[in-house]
Amino acid sequence: MYRAPAWLPGGQLQTLWPALRARRVVGGRVAYRRERWATPDGDFVDVDFLAQPPCAAPFVVLFHGLEGSSRSHYAEAFAGWARARGLGLAVPHFRGCSGEINHAPRAYHSGDVAEIGWLLGRLRARLDAEPATRGQPLLAVGVSLGGNALLRWAGEAGGAAARSVSAVASVCAPLDLAAGASAIGHGFNRQVYTRMFLRTMKAKAAAKLAQHPGLFDPRRLRAARDLIAFDDLFTAPLHGFAGVADYYRRASAKPLLPGIRVPALALNALNDPFVPAASLPRAGEVGRYVTLWQPREGGHVGFAEGALPPGHVFWLPRAVGGWLLAQAGRGP
Repeated sequence: MYRAPAWLPGGQLQTLWPALRARRVVGGRVAYRRERWATPDGDFVDVDFLAQPPCAAPFVVLFHGLEGSSRSHYAEAFAGWARARGLGLAVPHFRGCSGEINHAPRAYHSGDVAEIGWLLGRLRARLDAEPATRGQPLLAVGVSLGGNALLRWAGEAGGAAARSVSAVASVCAPLDLAAGASAIGHGFNRQVYTRMFLRTMKAKAAAKLAQHPGLFDPRRLRAARDLIAFDDLFTAPLHGFAGVADYYRRASAKPLLPGIRVPALALNALNDPFVPAASLPRAGEVGRYVTLWQPREGGHVGFAEGALPPGHVFWLPRAVGGWLLAQAGRGP
């Protein structure tokens, strides 16, 4: 299990340093090839594929976190790990996160199981359509928001999830969304992370309002100072929820963990600034398909290693990717 280096103490530093300074890959910068997929509702998503030929090996799909992308530190770390092992990898961008605002009067949210299911189904069909990749395991990992959405999908799909994936893993997912939203809205978290997220989220919401006048009250957008206010104004109503409380309740993955019927890993550091340890599931709250990893350290999507700074972030893909490969019978 993970242990933080002595030079990187505490959950805040273990969160910030890996994202800002740690080494992400071995070798040159990860190269992607982008495809734009038309969605069933007339919108689009951009999917970045690791730029290497397909092969008869497991294929990994990574769902990024809030305001993330294929260039997030964790996405590049997983891509570097996959490249070194000759694995295929794809990073679908949630709507509005690929550098271009999407068209529809919606964005993305923590419980978007329909989007997750559609993307996984299309990837599964794509793999099976090519002789070089037909029948190979599809392994899915979701980070933070993407991890909650992935496990929520697996819980709702039950046994049907195995038609698309061989195993799933979540990394630092706020499986109790209300607890996570409350934690990020106080103290240091509010001053640093909340401001960081709202800067881009409010800009995207304003662009969405310009696309679809009257979609929400712009005065409430300007007044929003935390994620709860933003989600109540924008995320919840645009995606069919009655309000923020309804959204957090219906989109949280934690209540559905007993219903998962494919191998699933939930990794959460106990010192994650975004995800209170008291909100994490215990062994008696999950089904037999779910494995819980809850190390004492790691921060939020941190898990840096190395004897000296700047360190690197190879532990996360090595550990989580290795677990996924083991479920597919391919070894770490």
